[in-house]
Amino acid sequence: MEPLAVLNGTVVHGNGLGRTVGMPTANLLPSGGQSLPDGVYASYVHIGSERYTGVTNIGRRPTVDSDDRITIETNIIGFDDDIYGKQIQLDIMYFLRPVRRMESLGMVKRQVDEDRKRAVDLLG
Repeated sequence: MEPLAVLNGTVVHGNGLGRTVGMPTANLLPSGGQSLPDGVYASYVHIGSERYTGVTNIGRRPTVDSDDRITIETNIIGFDDDIYGKQIQLDIMYFLRPVRRMESLGMVKRQVDEDRKRAVDLLG
């Protein structure tokens, strides 16, 4: 299957909030001119010659931010190395759900756990 979108960029520091609740994310600063499809997606993450499965959020973060800043952050399943400053590629494969506000970080974590299970089911 062809990806819905391919995003390339550099992993940058976020605010570290995901790590505090056990779901660290790689925050991507995309190369210019890339189309950004809002939503939560099952994705492949290419780091060097390795490929991982991930859950990528593209868009606002209404549970933790009050502004309209767009972010691209991926929880990489089974990966926890330091990749700040590295170039990665995201293959956006399947739409999982729209971005939505949740009442707490605990609810976000439960939803991401469900998203991770679904991504593994879809991508292996």
